[in-house]
Amino acid sequence: MSTIPGPRTREEAVAPEERRANAVAPKLRALNVDFFYNKFQALHKISLDFPEHQITALIGPSGCGKSTFLRTLNRINDTIRGARMTGEVLLDGENITQADVTDLRRRVGMVFQRPNPFPKSIFDNIAYGVRINGLARRSEIADVVERSLRRAALWDEVKDKLQRSAYALSGGQQQRLCIARALAVDPEVLLLDEPCSALDPIATGKIEELLLSIRDQTTLIIVTHNMQQAARVADLTGFFLLGRLIEFNKTDVIFKTPAKKETEDYITGRFG
Repeated sequence: MSTIPGPRTREEAVAPEERRANAVAPKLRALNVDFFYNKFQALHKISLDFPEHQITALIGPSGCGKSTFLRTLNRINDTIRGARMTGEVLLDGENITQADVTDLRRRVGMVFQRPNPFPKSIFDNIAYGVRINGLARRSEIADVVERSLRRAALWDEVKDKLQRSAYALSGGQQQRLCIARALAVDPEVLLLDEPCSALDPIATGKIEELLLSIRDQTTLIIVTHNMQQAARVADLTGFFLLGRLIEFNKTDVIFKTPAKKETEDYITGRFG
């Protein structure tokens, strides 16, 4: 695979394909984001646009900063003592640091690496966020639960056992339940941090089909170590290394004709 000599500046590095991909105003935008755990700098000047109703994958070796970056997008990192961010993250052009954090996390939902259902029934897991946010009347909650489970391709599997504990579900079903729970409050953006890492190939395939099916309803950002997964589901892909964004472009460009040697070396298995 041939490489293209890397330009020196971010502006020069933006390929024509990337400019076209980002021609529409982004739903979510990071501008010069630095992130620190006390004195350790985990992220360095990350600038990245996320177009609406597309799937963006963030790839890179362990410890490269991609999960840390994902958690800056809805301020989950705010809960970590000694952590701080500089730069800006804009949601529809508005700085998220100035937003009400509860409203922000409703608009920008999160699904974690391991399924984390609440110790409640399947029904109450889905209804929880709707109730606390006052998003539906009591008479409407059952309809919201059904709609969310259908969006997560789980309804047919659980419709006769909605009052059973969510812990009775398989790992793959629990992860789809967590996605359904996030979808129940109609997030504008959904962040997924390695959602398939603990799942078998069949469950992984169901999650990937689910992501593709809801792309027209929400903007999706997924962190994954599985490059084949990124190639299957993502419209755009960003490659992280040592806390820096090395390259960002359409997924087929990243995997077929990467502009940076570091990206090519990672994709071809020379490191990572």
